Amino acid sequence: MNKKIQASLANPAFRFVMMIGIANLFADMTYEGGGSINGQFLGKLGASAAAISIIAGLGEFFGYSLRSLSGYISDKSGKPWLMSFVGYGINLLSVPAMALVHSWQLAALLIFSERIGRAIRKPAVESMLSYTTGKFGRGWVYALNTALDETGATVGPLVAALILFNKGSYRFAYSLLLVSAVLALLSLMLAQIKFPIPSHFENETTSSNPEKFSRSYWIYMLAGAFFASGLLSYELVAFHLLKNGLLMENRIPILLSLATGSGIIANLFIGKFFDRYGLPIVLAAVILSALSPLVFLDNYSAVLFSMPFIGISYATQDTLLTAIIAGLLPKGKRGLAFGLFYTGYGAAWLIGSIIMGSLYDYSRPTLICFAATTQLISLPFFILASRQEQVQAF
Repeated sequence: MNKKIQASLANPAFRFVMMIGIANLFADMTYEGGGSINGQFLGKLGASAAAISIIAGLGEFFGYSLRSLSGYISDKSGKPWLMSFVGYGINLLSVPAMALVHSWQLAALLIFSERIGRAIRKPAVESMLSYTTGKFGRGWVYALNTALDETGATVGPLVAALILFNKGSYRFAYSLLLVSAVLALLSLMLAQIKFPIPSHFENETTSSNPEKFSRSYWIYMLAGAFFASGLLSYELVAFHLLKNGLLMENRIPILLSLATGSGIIANLFIGKFFDRYGLPIVLAAVILSALSPLVFLDNYSAVLFSMPFIGISYATQDTLLTAIIAGLLPKGKRGLAFGLFYTGYGAAWLIGSIIMGSLYDYSRPTLICFAATTQLISLPFFILASRQEQVQAF
């Protein structure tokens, strides 16, 4: 075995990142497996395109807006593990519960519950991971964790697709995801037992956290908000594919796996290159992500073409934006910093989802232009924030 690999495996901080990543692998397998059939299931229960898009947008809004509160509680209580377990429990168990509902309104409530659970645990987990970034680099730590996330997010929809291929029902697919939910919780328990105080990892490096929120932090939040407002929900994409006969019902989850599989590769590359080159990688990722709305063209080739760019858009969200904010965390306010950032992000996603859901039946070309344009508007704000960050460093 390569000596560099051996050294990494022997490092406790690296093992912690891997154990959290494995927990997230099973977690993403659960809720992305459910997410790959949520749009179709809501449609079967009678929801319209606008309702589905608004449900997805509200779910993301709850999933992001509550992070500032959960991050603040995590910071003040000093119990990030407790916040993590509560959040993972709500997040994961809401998915198999979908098998029990018989109206789209109740299904929507469970989708909201799943996102709220993610909001509770996300700032705590990301703040714990931030203690390892001094050793391995912000881009690489979050890229590795997100790549493991996306591995689960690739497998989960394939499981759902396999069930549908074998004439299984949506309800059975949701029920089976209880297995991966339990595995995620067990993996998290093992990580907590092995590494009860992740903040000790930062003793191995020199902490250079600022004392308060910087101007660049707020400009990055604005950039992220514009990017989020043009980000697509897979629920609306799945509804579009089914309604227009672009793909057979049991193959739609496979297409999500193609997007998330592309995201795995994108995460590792952009995370590593971000640590080396910084801003240019962010700008390139946003430009490529702006091609993802082409999925709404009534053309199967355009749908396939757009899938890797959807993967890049989620890699940008989960790796690059997280890595950027991880470099601006005020002392004693790590959870709050992540939470506040994603509150603005989630609000913008909700607004964008409502607009795109309304535009879907009115004019899909306008929808495509809106989604692409709002993402591209974020570019000058990323540049301005980066320059402000350099000024503050001197």
